[in-house]
Amino acid sequence: MDKNTLVGFILIGTVIVGFGIYNTPNQEERARAQHYQDSIQQVIQQKEELRKTQEAAAEQLAKQIDSTSLFFNATQGEEQLVKLDNELVELTLTNKGGRVSKALLKNYKDQKKQPLVLFDGEDASLNIGLEGKNENILSDQLYFQATNVTDSTVTMRLNAANGAHLDFNYKLLPNSYVVNLSVQAHGMQNFFSPSVKSMNIDWKLRARQMEKGYTFEQRYTSLTYKPSDDSFDNLSEAKDEKETIPEVLDWVAFKNQYFSSVLIAENNFEKATLESKMEQKGSGYMKSYSADMLASFDPTGTKPSNFQFYFGPNHFKTLLDSNELCLNSNDPELEDLVYLGWPIIRWINRWFTIPLFDWLKGWGLSMGIVILLMTIIVKMLVLPTTWKSFLSSAKMRALKPYVDKINAKYPKPEDALKKQQETMGLYSQYGVSPMGGCLPMLIQTPVFMALFFFVPNAIELRQQSFLWADDLSAYDDLISWSTSIPLLGNHLSLFCLLFSAATVINQLIMMKQQSMGDNPQMAAMKWMMYIMPVMFFFIFNEYASGLSYYYFISSLIGIITMWVMRRMTDEKKLLAQLEANKKAPSKPKTSSLMEKLEALQKEQERLQKERQERMNKK
Repeated sequence: MDKNTLVGFILIGTVIVGFGIYNTPNQEERARAQHYQDSIQQVIQQKEELRKTQEAAAEQLAKQIDSTSLFFNATQGEEQLVKLDNELVELTLTNKGGRVSKALLKNYKDQKKQPLVLFDGEDASLNIGLEGKNENILSDQLYFQATNVTDSTVTMRLNAANGAHLDFNYKLLPNSYVVNLSVQAHGMQNFFSPSVKSMNIDWKLRARQMEKGYTFEQRYTSLTYKPSDDSFDNLSEAKDEKETIPEVLDWVAFKNQYFSSVLIAENNFEKATLESKMEQKGSGYMKSYSADMLASFDPTGTKPSNFQFYFGPNHFKTLLDSNELCLNSNDPELEDLVYLGWPIIRWINRWFTIPLFDWLKGWGLSMGIVILLMTIIVKMLVLPTTWKSFLSSAKMRALKPYVDKINAKYPKPEDALKKQQETMGLYSQYGVSPMGGCLPMLIQTPVFMALFFFVPNAIELRQQSFLWADDLSAYDDLISWSTSIPLLGNHLSLFCLLFSAATVINQLIMMKQQSMGDNPQMAAMKWMMYIMPVMFFFIFNEYASGLSYYYFISSLIGIITMWVMRRMTDEKKLLAQLEANKKAPSKPKTSSLMEKLEALQKEQERLQKERQERMNKK
């Protein structure tokens, strides 16, 4: 350090020390500052004492007001729990609010292999509001008295000061996930205005994460509802959404991928405001649901308001059976909670896939073997259309040398229509339809799509292991790591990898089968065929391993089938047959596509002629 720097530091230090000494308060200043702080503390203390006095006065006033309430005795009490159970479900009811506070499904396990709990404690709430002449009833703020308690029934009674009471009657149906609820007033005619015809129902639930994969479960977790004269609908699975429904509703369901809590009304819900909010990944919850709606109510107590809860699995046949127990005169169609795809695909799943699956499952086979057998059976059923599609491609491949000559004859882009027309004429002469390979594939597509919708919604696959996958309803993470990688996550699904690899091989075979290799116009399609398996890998890596396994098996069978068909086909004999078709005396009919191409060519020639005439005039 040089001399100038040292002197600089000394001067700076001297200034800082001197400034501190100069600003140090003397004894009188310190006394004034202490008095100021004491004054502030005294004011704060006085304000706190005043606040406590005001709160105590407000509490005392509230007690005086509440003491005049018809339900004053119900505003205080101790929480008591009552359990109802049958062979399938155990329900815990609390006298605070007179509601179901816990639902446990006996035949299902959570991810820790404990009995599955749909909700418990503060996860769910039910508040029934009734408008009185002088005061309102809000059930969640009151303590009920449990009476008529049995293993399957309980009456939650809200006693009034004059001997009147309001009853919530619960009855758990045997060997079922359905519990009936009736709300009925007794001796309360003077409490309500004659104009009161409805009650308000405010139902809330935080849907727990039940499955291994948050992302995949989220795709099938939604607030679902059923309008009375329409099919079911739901709020968005991927974002927060709030909606007021103009139609009357048969039921509202707080749905997870494989389990639902459903509230059903005998006489429908009206003016329903439904809301679904996303929960953070890692919180242990999927979504927060709420439903605020009106239901009919008879203040005289002559007719009870009847409702039903369904706390159970999204199992197609179980939901169908539960329809028979519903009090609503309409068919509630609870089975729609199992989403089976678009109308035609839903029809295939309902009348083909599910019966086939149940039949194979009845043999006592593992779910992996059931999926394998289902795939083989489906492939055998569509084999005739597969063969027809293959034969059409083989014929076009046999005619490829002739098509190449036409391509060489019309190299200019402006001759594209002529080239297309002559190519179609060639196919027509040899009795080959370019659409012959597309139509059979279109017929197959709904069948394969049906399994795409069925597998992720099949609760039978839940927690079923096969090979290295410990749960066919979730991703198989045989290879995993701690850090999350964008688009990939923290694991590698082996079934997904096999499916993607098999898809690549299948695409290569298809390109070779369709003779796409030397056609420059097919370059974009080739790239798509290579890119699609990569896209599939990143998409399906989070999907159910059972679905990736199904597509892997399907692709593998497709590869084997194509190889066998190629071995069975003699292209020289096929070309000789085509030559014989050309020489046949019968003239092939002109297709509508040929007619359109001819019309397009004539229009193009007319436009070119007009353009040339305009150029000559100039």
